[in-house]
Amino acid sequence: MSKEKKSGEVSFLLGDTNGDEVEEGTSPEDDPQSGPLEDHHEERHDSVPSMISASSSREDSSQEPKLKSNMYVLQRHSMSGASNLDSRGRRMSYHPKDFSVATPEEFVKRFGGKSVINKVLIANNGIAAVKCMRSVRRWAYEMFRNERAIRFVVMVTPEDLKANAEYIRLADQYVPVQGGTNNNNYANVELILDIAKRTQVQAVWAGWGHASENPKLPELLHKNGIIFIGPPEGAMWALGDKIASSIVAQTAGVPTMPWSGSGLTLKYNKEDNKPLSVPSDLYRKGCVEDVDEGLKSANKIGFPVMIKASEGGGGKGIRKAENADDFPNLFRQVQAEVPGSPIFIMKLATHARHLEVQILADNYGNAISLFGRDCSIQRRHQKIIEEAPASVATSVVFDKMEQAAVTLAKMVCYVSAGTVEYLYNEETETFHFLELNPRLQVEHPCTEMVADINLPAAQLQIAMGLPLYRLKDIRQLYDVDTWGDTPIDFSNPSMHPRPRGHVIAARITSENPDEGFKPSSGTVQELNFRSSKNVWGYFSVAATGGLHEYADSQFGHCFSWGEDREDARENLVVALKELSIRGDFRTTVEYLIKLFETEEYQNNKITTGWLDKLISENVQAEKPDVMLGVISGALHIGDYQIQDCFQTFQASLERGQILPANSLKNHVDVEFISEGIKYNVKVVKTGPNNYFICMNGSILEVEAHRLSDGGLLISFDGASYTTYMKDQVSSYRITIGNKTCVLHKENDPTKLRSPSAGKLLNYMIDDGGHVFAGDVYAEIEVMKMVMELRVTENGCVHYVKRPGAVLDGGSVVAHLDLDDPSRVQQAQSFTGTLPQPQAPPTHGEKLHQLFQSTRAELENILAGYSLPEPYFRPKLQESIERLMKCLRDPALPLLELQVYNYICAAFKSFLISALSQSNINFY
Repeated sequence: MSKEKKSGEVSFLLGDTNGDEVEEGTSPEDDPQSGPLEDHHEERHDSVPSMISASSSREDSSQEPKLKSNMYVLQRHSMSGASNLDSRGRRMSYHPKDFSVATPEEFVKRFGGKSVINKVLIANNGIAAVKCMRSVRRWAYEMFRNERAIRFVVMVTPEDLKANAEYIRLADQYVPVQGGTNNNNYANVELILDIAKRTQVQAVWAGWGHASENPKLPELLHKNGIIFIGPPEGAMWALGDKIASSIVAQTAGVPTMPWSGSGLTLKYNKEDNKPLSVPSDLYRKGCVEDVDEGLKSANKIGFPVMIKASEGGGGKGIRKAENADDFPNLFRQVQAEVPGSPIFIMKLATHARHLEVQILADNYGNAISLFGRDCSIQRRHQKIIEEAPASVATSVVFDKMEQAAVTLAKMVCYVSAGTVEYLYNEETETFHFLELNPRLQVEHPCTEMVADINLPAAQLQIAMGLPLYRLKDIRQLYDVDTWGDTPIDFSNPSMHPRPRGHVIAARITSENPDEGFKPSSGTVQELNFRSSKNVWGYFSVAATGGLHEYADSQFGHCFSWGEDREDARENLVVALKELSIRGDFRTTVEYLIKLFETEEYQNNKITTGWLDKLISENVQAEKPDVMLGVISGALHIGDYQIQDCFQTFQASLERGQILPANSLKNHVDVEFISEGIKYNVKVVKTGPNNYFICMNGSILEVEAHRLSDGGLLISFDGASYTTYMKDQVSSYRITIGNKTCVLHKENDPTKLRSPSAGKLLNYMIDDGGHVFAGDVYAEIEVMKMVMELRVTENGCVHYVKRPGAVLDGGSVVAHLDLDDPSRVQQAQSFTGTLPQPQAPPTHGEKLHQLFQSTRAELENILAGYSLPEPYFRPKLQESIERLMKCLRDPALPLLELQVYNYICAAFKSFLISALSQSNINFY
């Protein structure tokens, strides 16, 4: 398919694509060549090579033409839906809706459901809550013409209120809960039950994270007559737990990696329709109770191994152990991140891809797979980029993955949405079961966009008791009558579903890629995302909002659709370059752009260890020019200090105090370190918007305007730059356009500080103990993740804070008595000069223009903007001589008169136009 004619360009409404679609500019009625709908669909699908749902037969797949990978013939979607409208602005549909339902009660009755749900408690926060409400309200408006037909209750902590979280604004009702860690609120199942009773909701949606994988939640809710929008407790226990699900997978014959429970199986009778469960004694055989038992299991499996908490997820409760020496400390970190969780050991899979299958099941034994996703790009074992479909695996192999996923779901009588994850080896074309997530995944919109299914709405309808074949999206996927009630044979359907195009998703997190993706919290000053027809995103924060220390580091998700993988990649790169986020914390946006533009990613030659390898090699995002960063940083720091002096002097005058005259200065000396080089710069303010920079005998004049949002618009050498500065604990973060550089302050190695707000978990050495450079001296918890704090010099550590203390960013945790202070590495001073502009001056070089600029310079000097010696006298003399030369030139009055005439002529035209409109004769 050529790039010149993209007949299949697609876009979506905030991730939920439930509308019908037709080729742009045509309809079945208008196009005589389109033929019947069924023929049109068959022709399109027979020409497409693709991964098929596991419930579909592949007997005739060999007859399909072999086209280029990832290329699909598509119908046109539209983010606005405009391509689906007729001449009267009405939605065109192959299966028009010939009925109306106004309430959930009517809907359940008409579609064969069992339970009415019109009020839901969301036991979550952040982007999970935002996505659920937006998706269900989209479906509710399509079905009831009332987006508020389903009301939402949310839980709100003081931290979420303070951060001005977006989900609070979207909710119909909020209930205040205790703040702090999630065991006090979103993960507290007893509290969730209590709030569900008090608010009289019919159902609870837990999303992902927090209590979403705790079997106690559905168990308690069901005992109290409240619906859990998700799997039943039995299925959640059997497949949601990583240890139990591996045992079930081994029972089903699905390959697994070597682990501490290898070979454990259940007695299973396929003819018996009872849900499968794992006995506690068999379960314990797959666990390791302590460090010694874990080390014994690791030695048996062979290093490197993964230490995993069965209740962990999202990068929590998982560590890679390369050898026996590191094992004990890493084991304790896993215990600390997920307290009380059973732990198991698994062989590390090298050169693997992380592929997963989306499953959807109802209460009547029906289960289907909705294609797959590729989530191989991870840092700290946490996904950062996702794609759909999983194009790296062959259709034959991925068919087996989908069939295994559906089999596992049916074995435990699974209900609702879930994800089966695999490790895939591209060289050997083999896969191994990793785990099943008994919940909706963060990346589920990837599946929504290629399958055209609203997954949160599907979960809600299944919870209402609808069978899969009554869901509108499912019927459209299998190309049967949209509003019919005939059952669908999912194991052998008449039409095999195909994914539509390719989707790439990027998680936006508050992490610093230059420091190993260290998470941090803080406020957001600006968030400007420019969506397009093929790219959209959603965020849990808005301008003036923020992230608190107990929140998840992910606060946004961007999705891009394309006709193929490369098309989707290009769309997403352009969107990320236009995304503007400014706040207290760094984000991953710049690094994501770097990843998408690497040759390995473009050629799809990546593995789960690819990103960690780049991090270890210190591969960083593109940074601005070094000297441009130095100039911008010096201007920001200098202007801030000069303004601070003026404001202090002004405040003292208002209080009736007069400070010494030398406290009111227009020049400051600035020092900082960039990439190991120390810069000493003098910044002088020579006018309201003019600056004079000196360094190593070289000078540079720069124009800079202070913006209303705190930025500086800098004009230098024929170009302008919008820049911002964030003053951090030990550095200045300078943002120039969409690039960032960090200018470090002089660092005192004797003061050991916390880099982010969080909680001090424990010290790794005794008080007064000796450490060497690079050793870990403490562990802190930052935004649900355990981080190690290391020393940069040799010495003895002395505690300042106690374990359990809450830390602010920059808090002194301990002091370091250096073994040899003289050995502390000092930054080398920069000996070069400032770059000189090559472009002509922006104020112009004509006689009258020189006169105006010189006159402004002298007026600024008279206003007090004078240069320090030895620059003042030569500069003053040069300006006076230039002014006198201009005044002596007889052409000056003529040139100024011409400018005056231009102004008068323009004013005359305006005046005549104004008077003409008033019916007044000007002449």
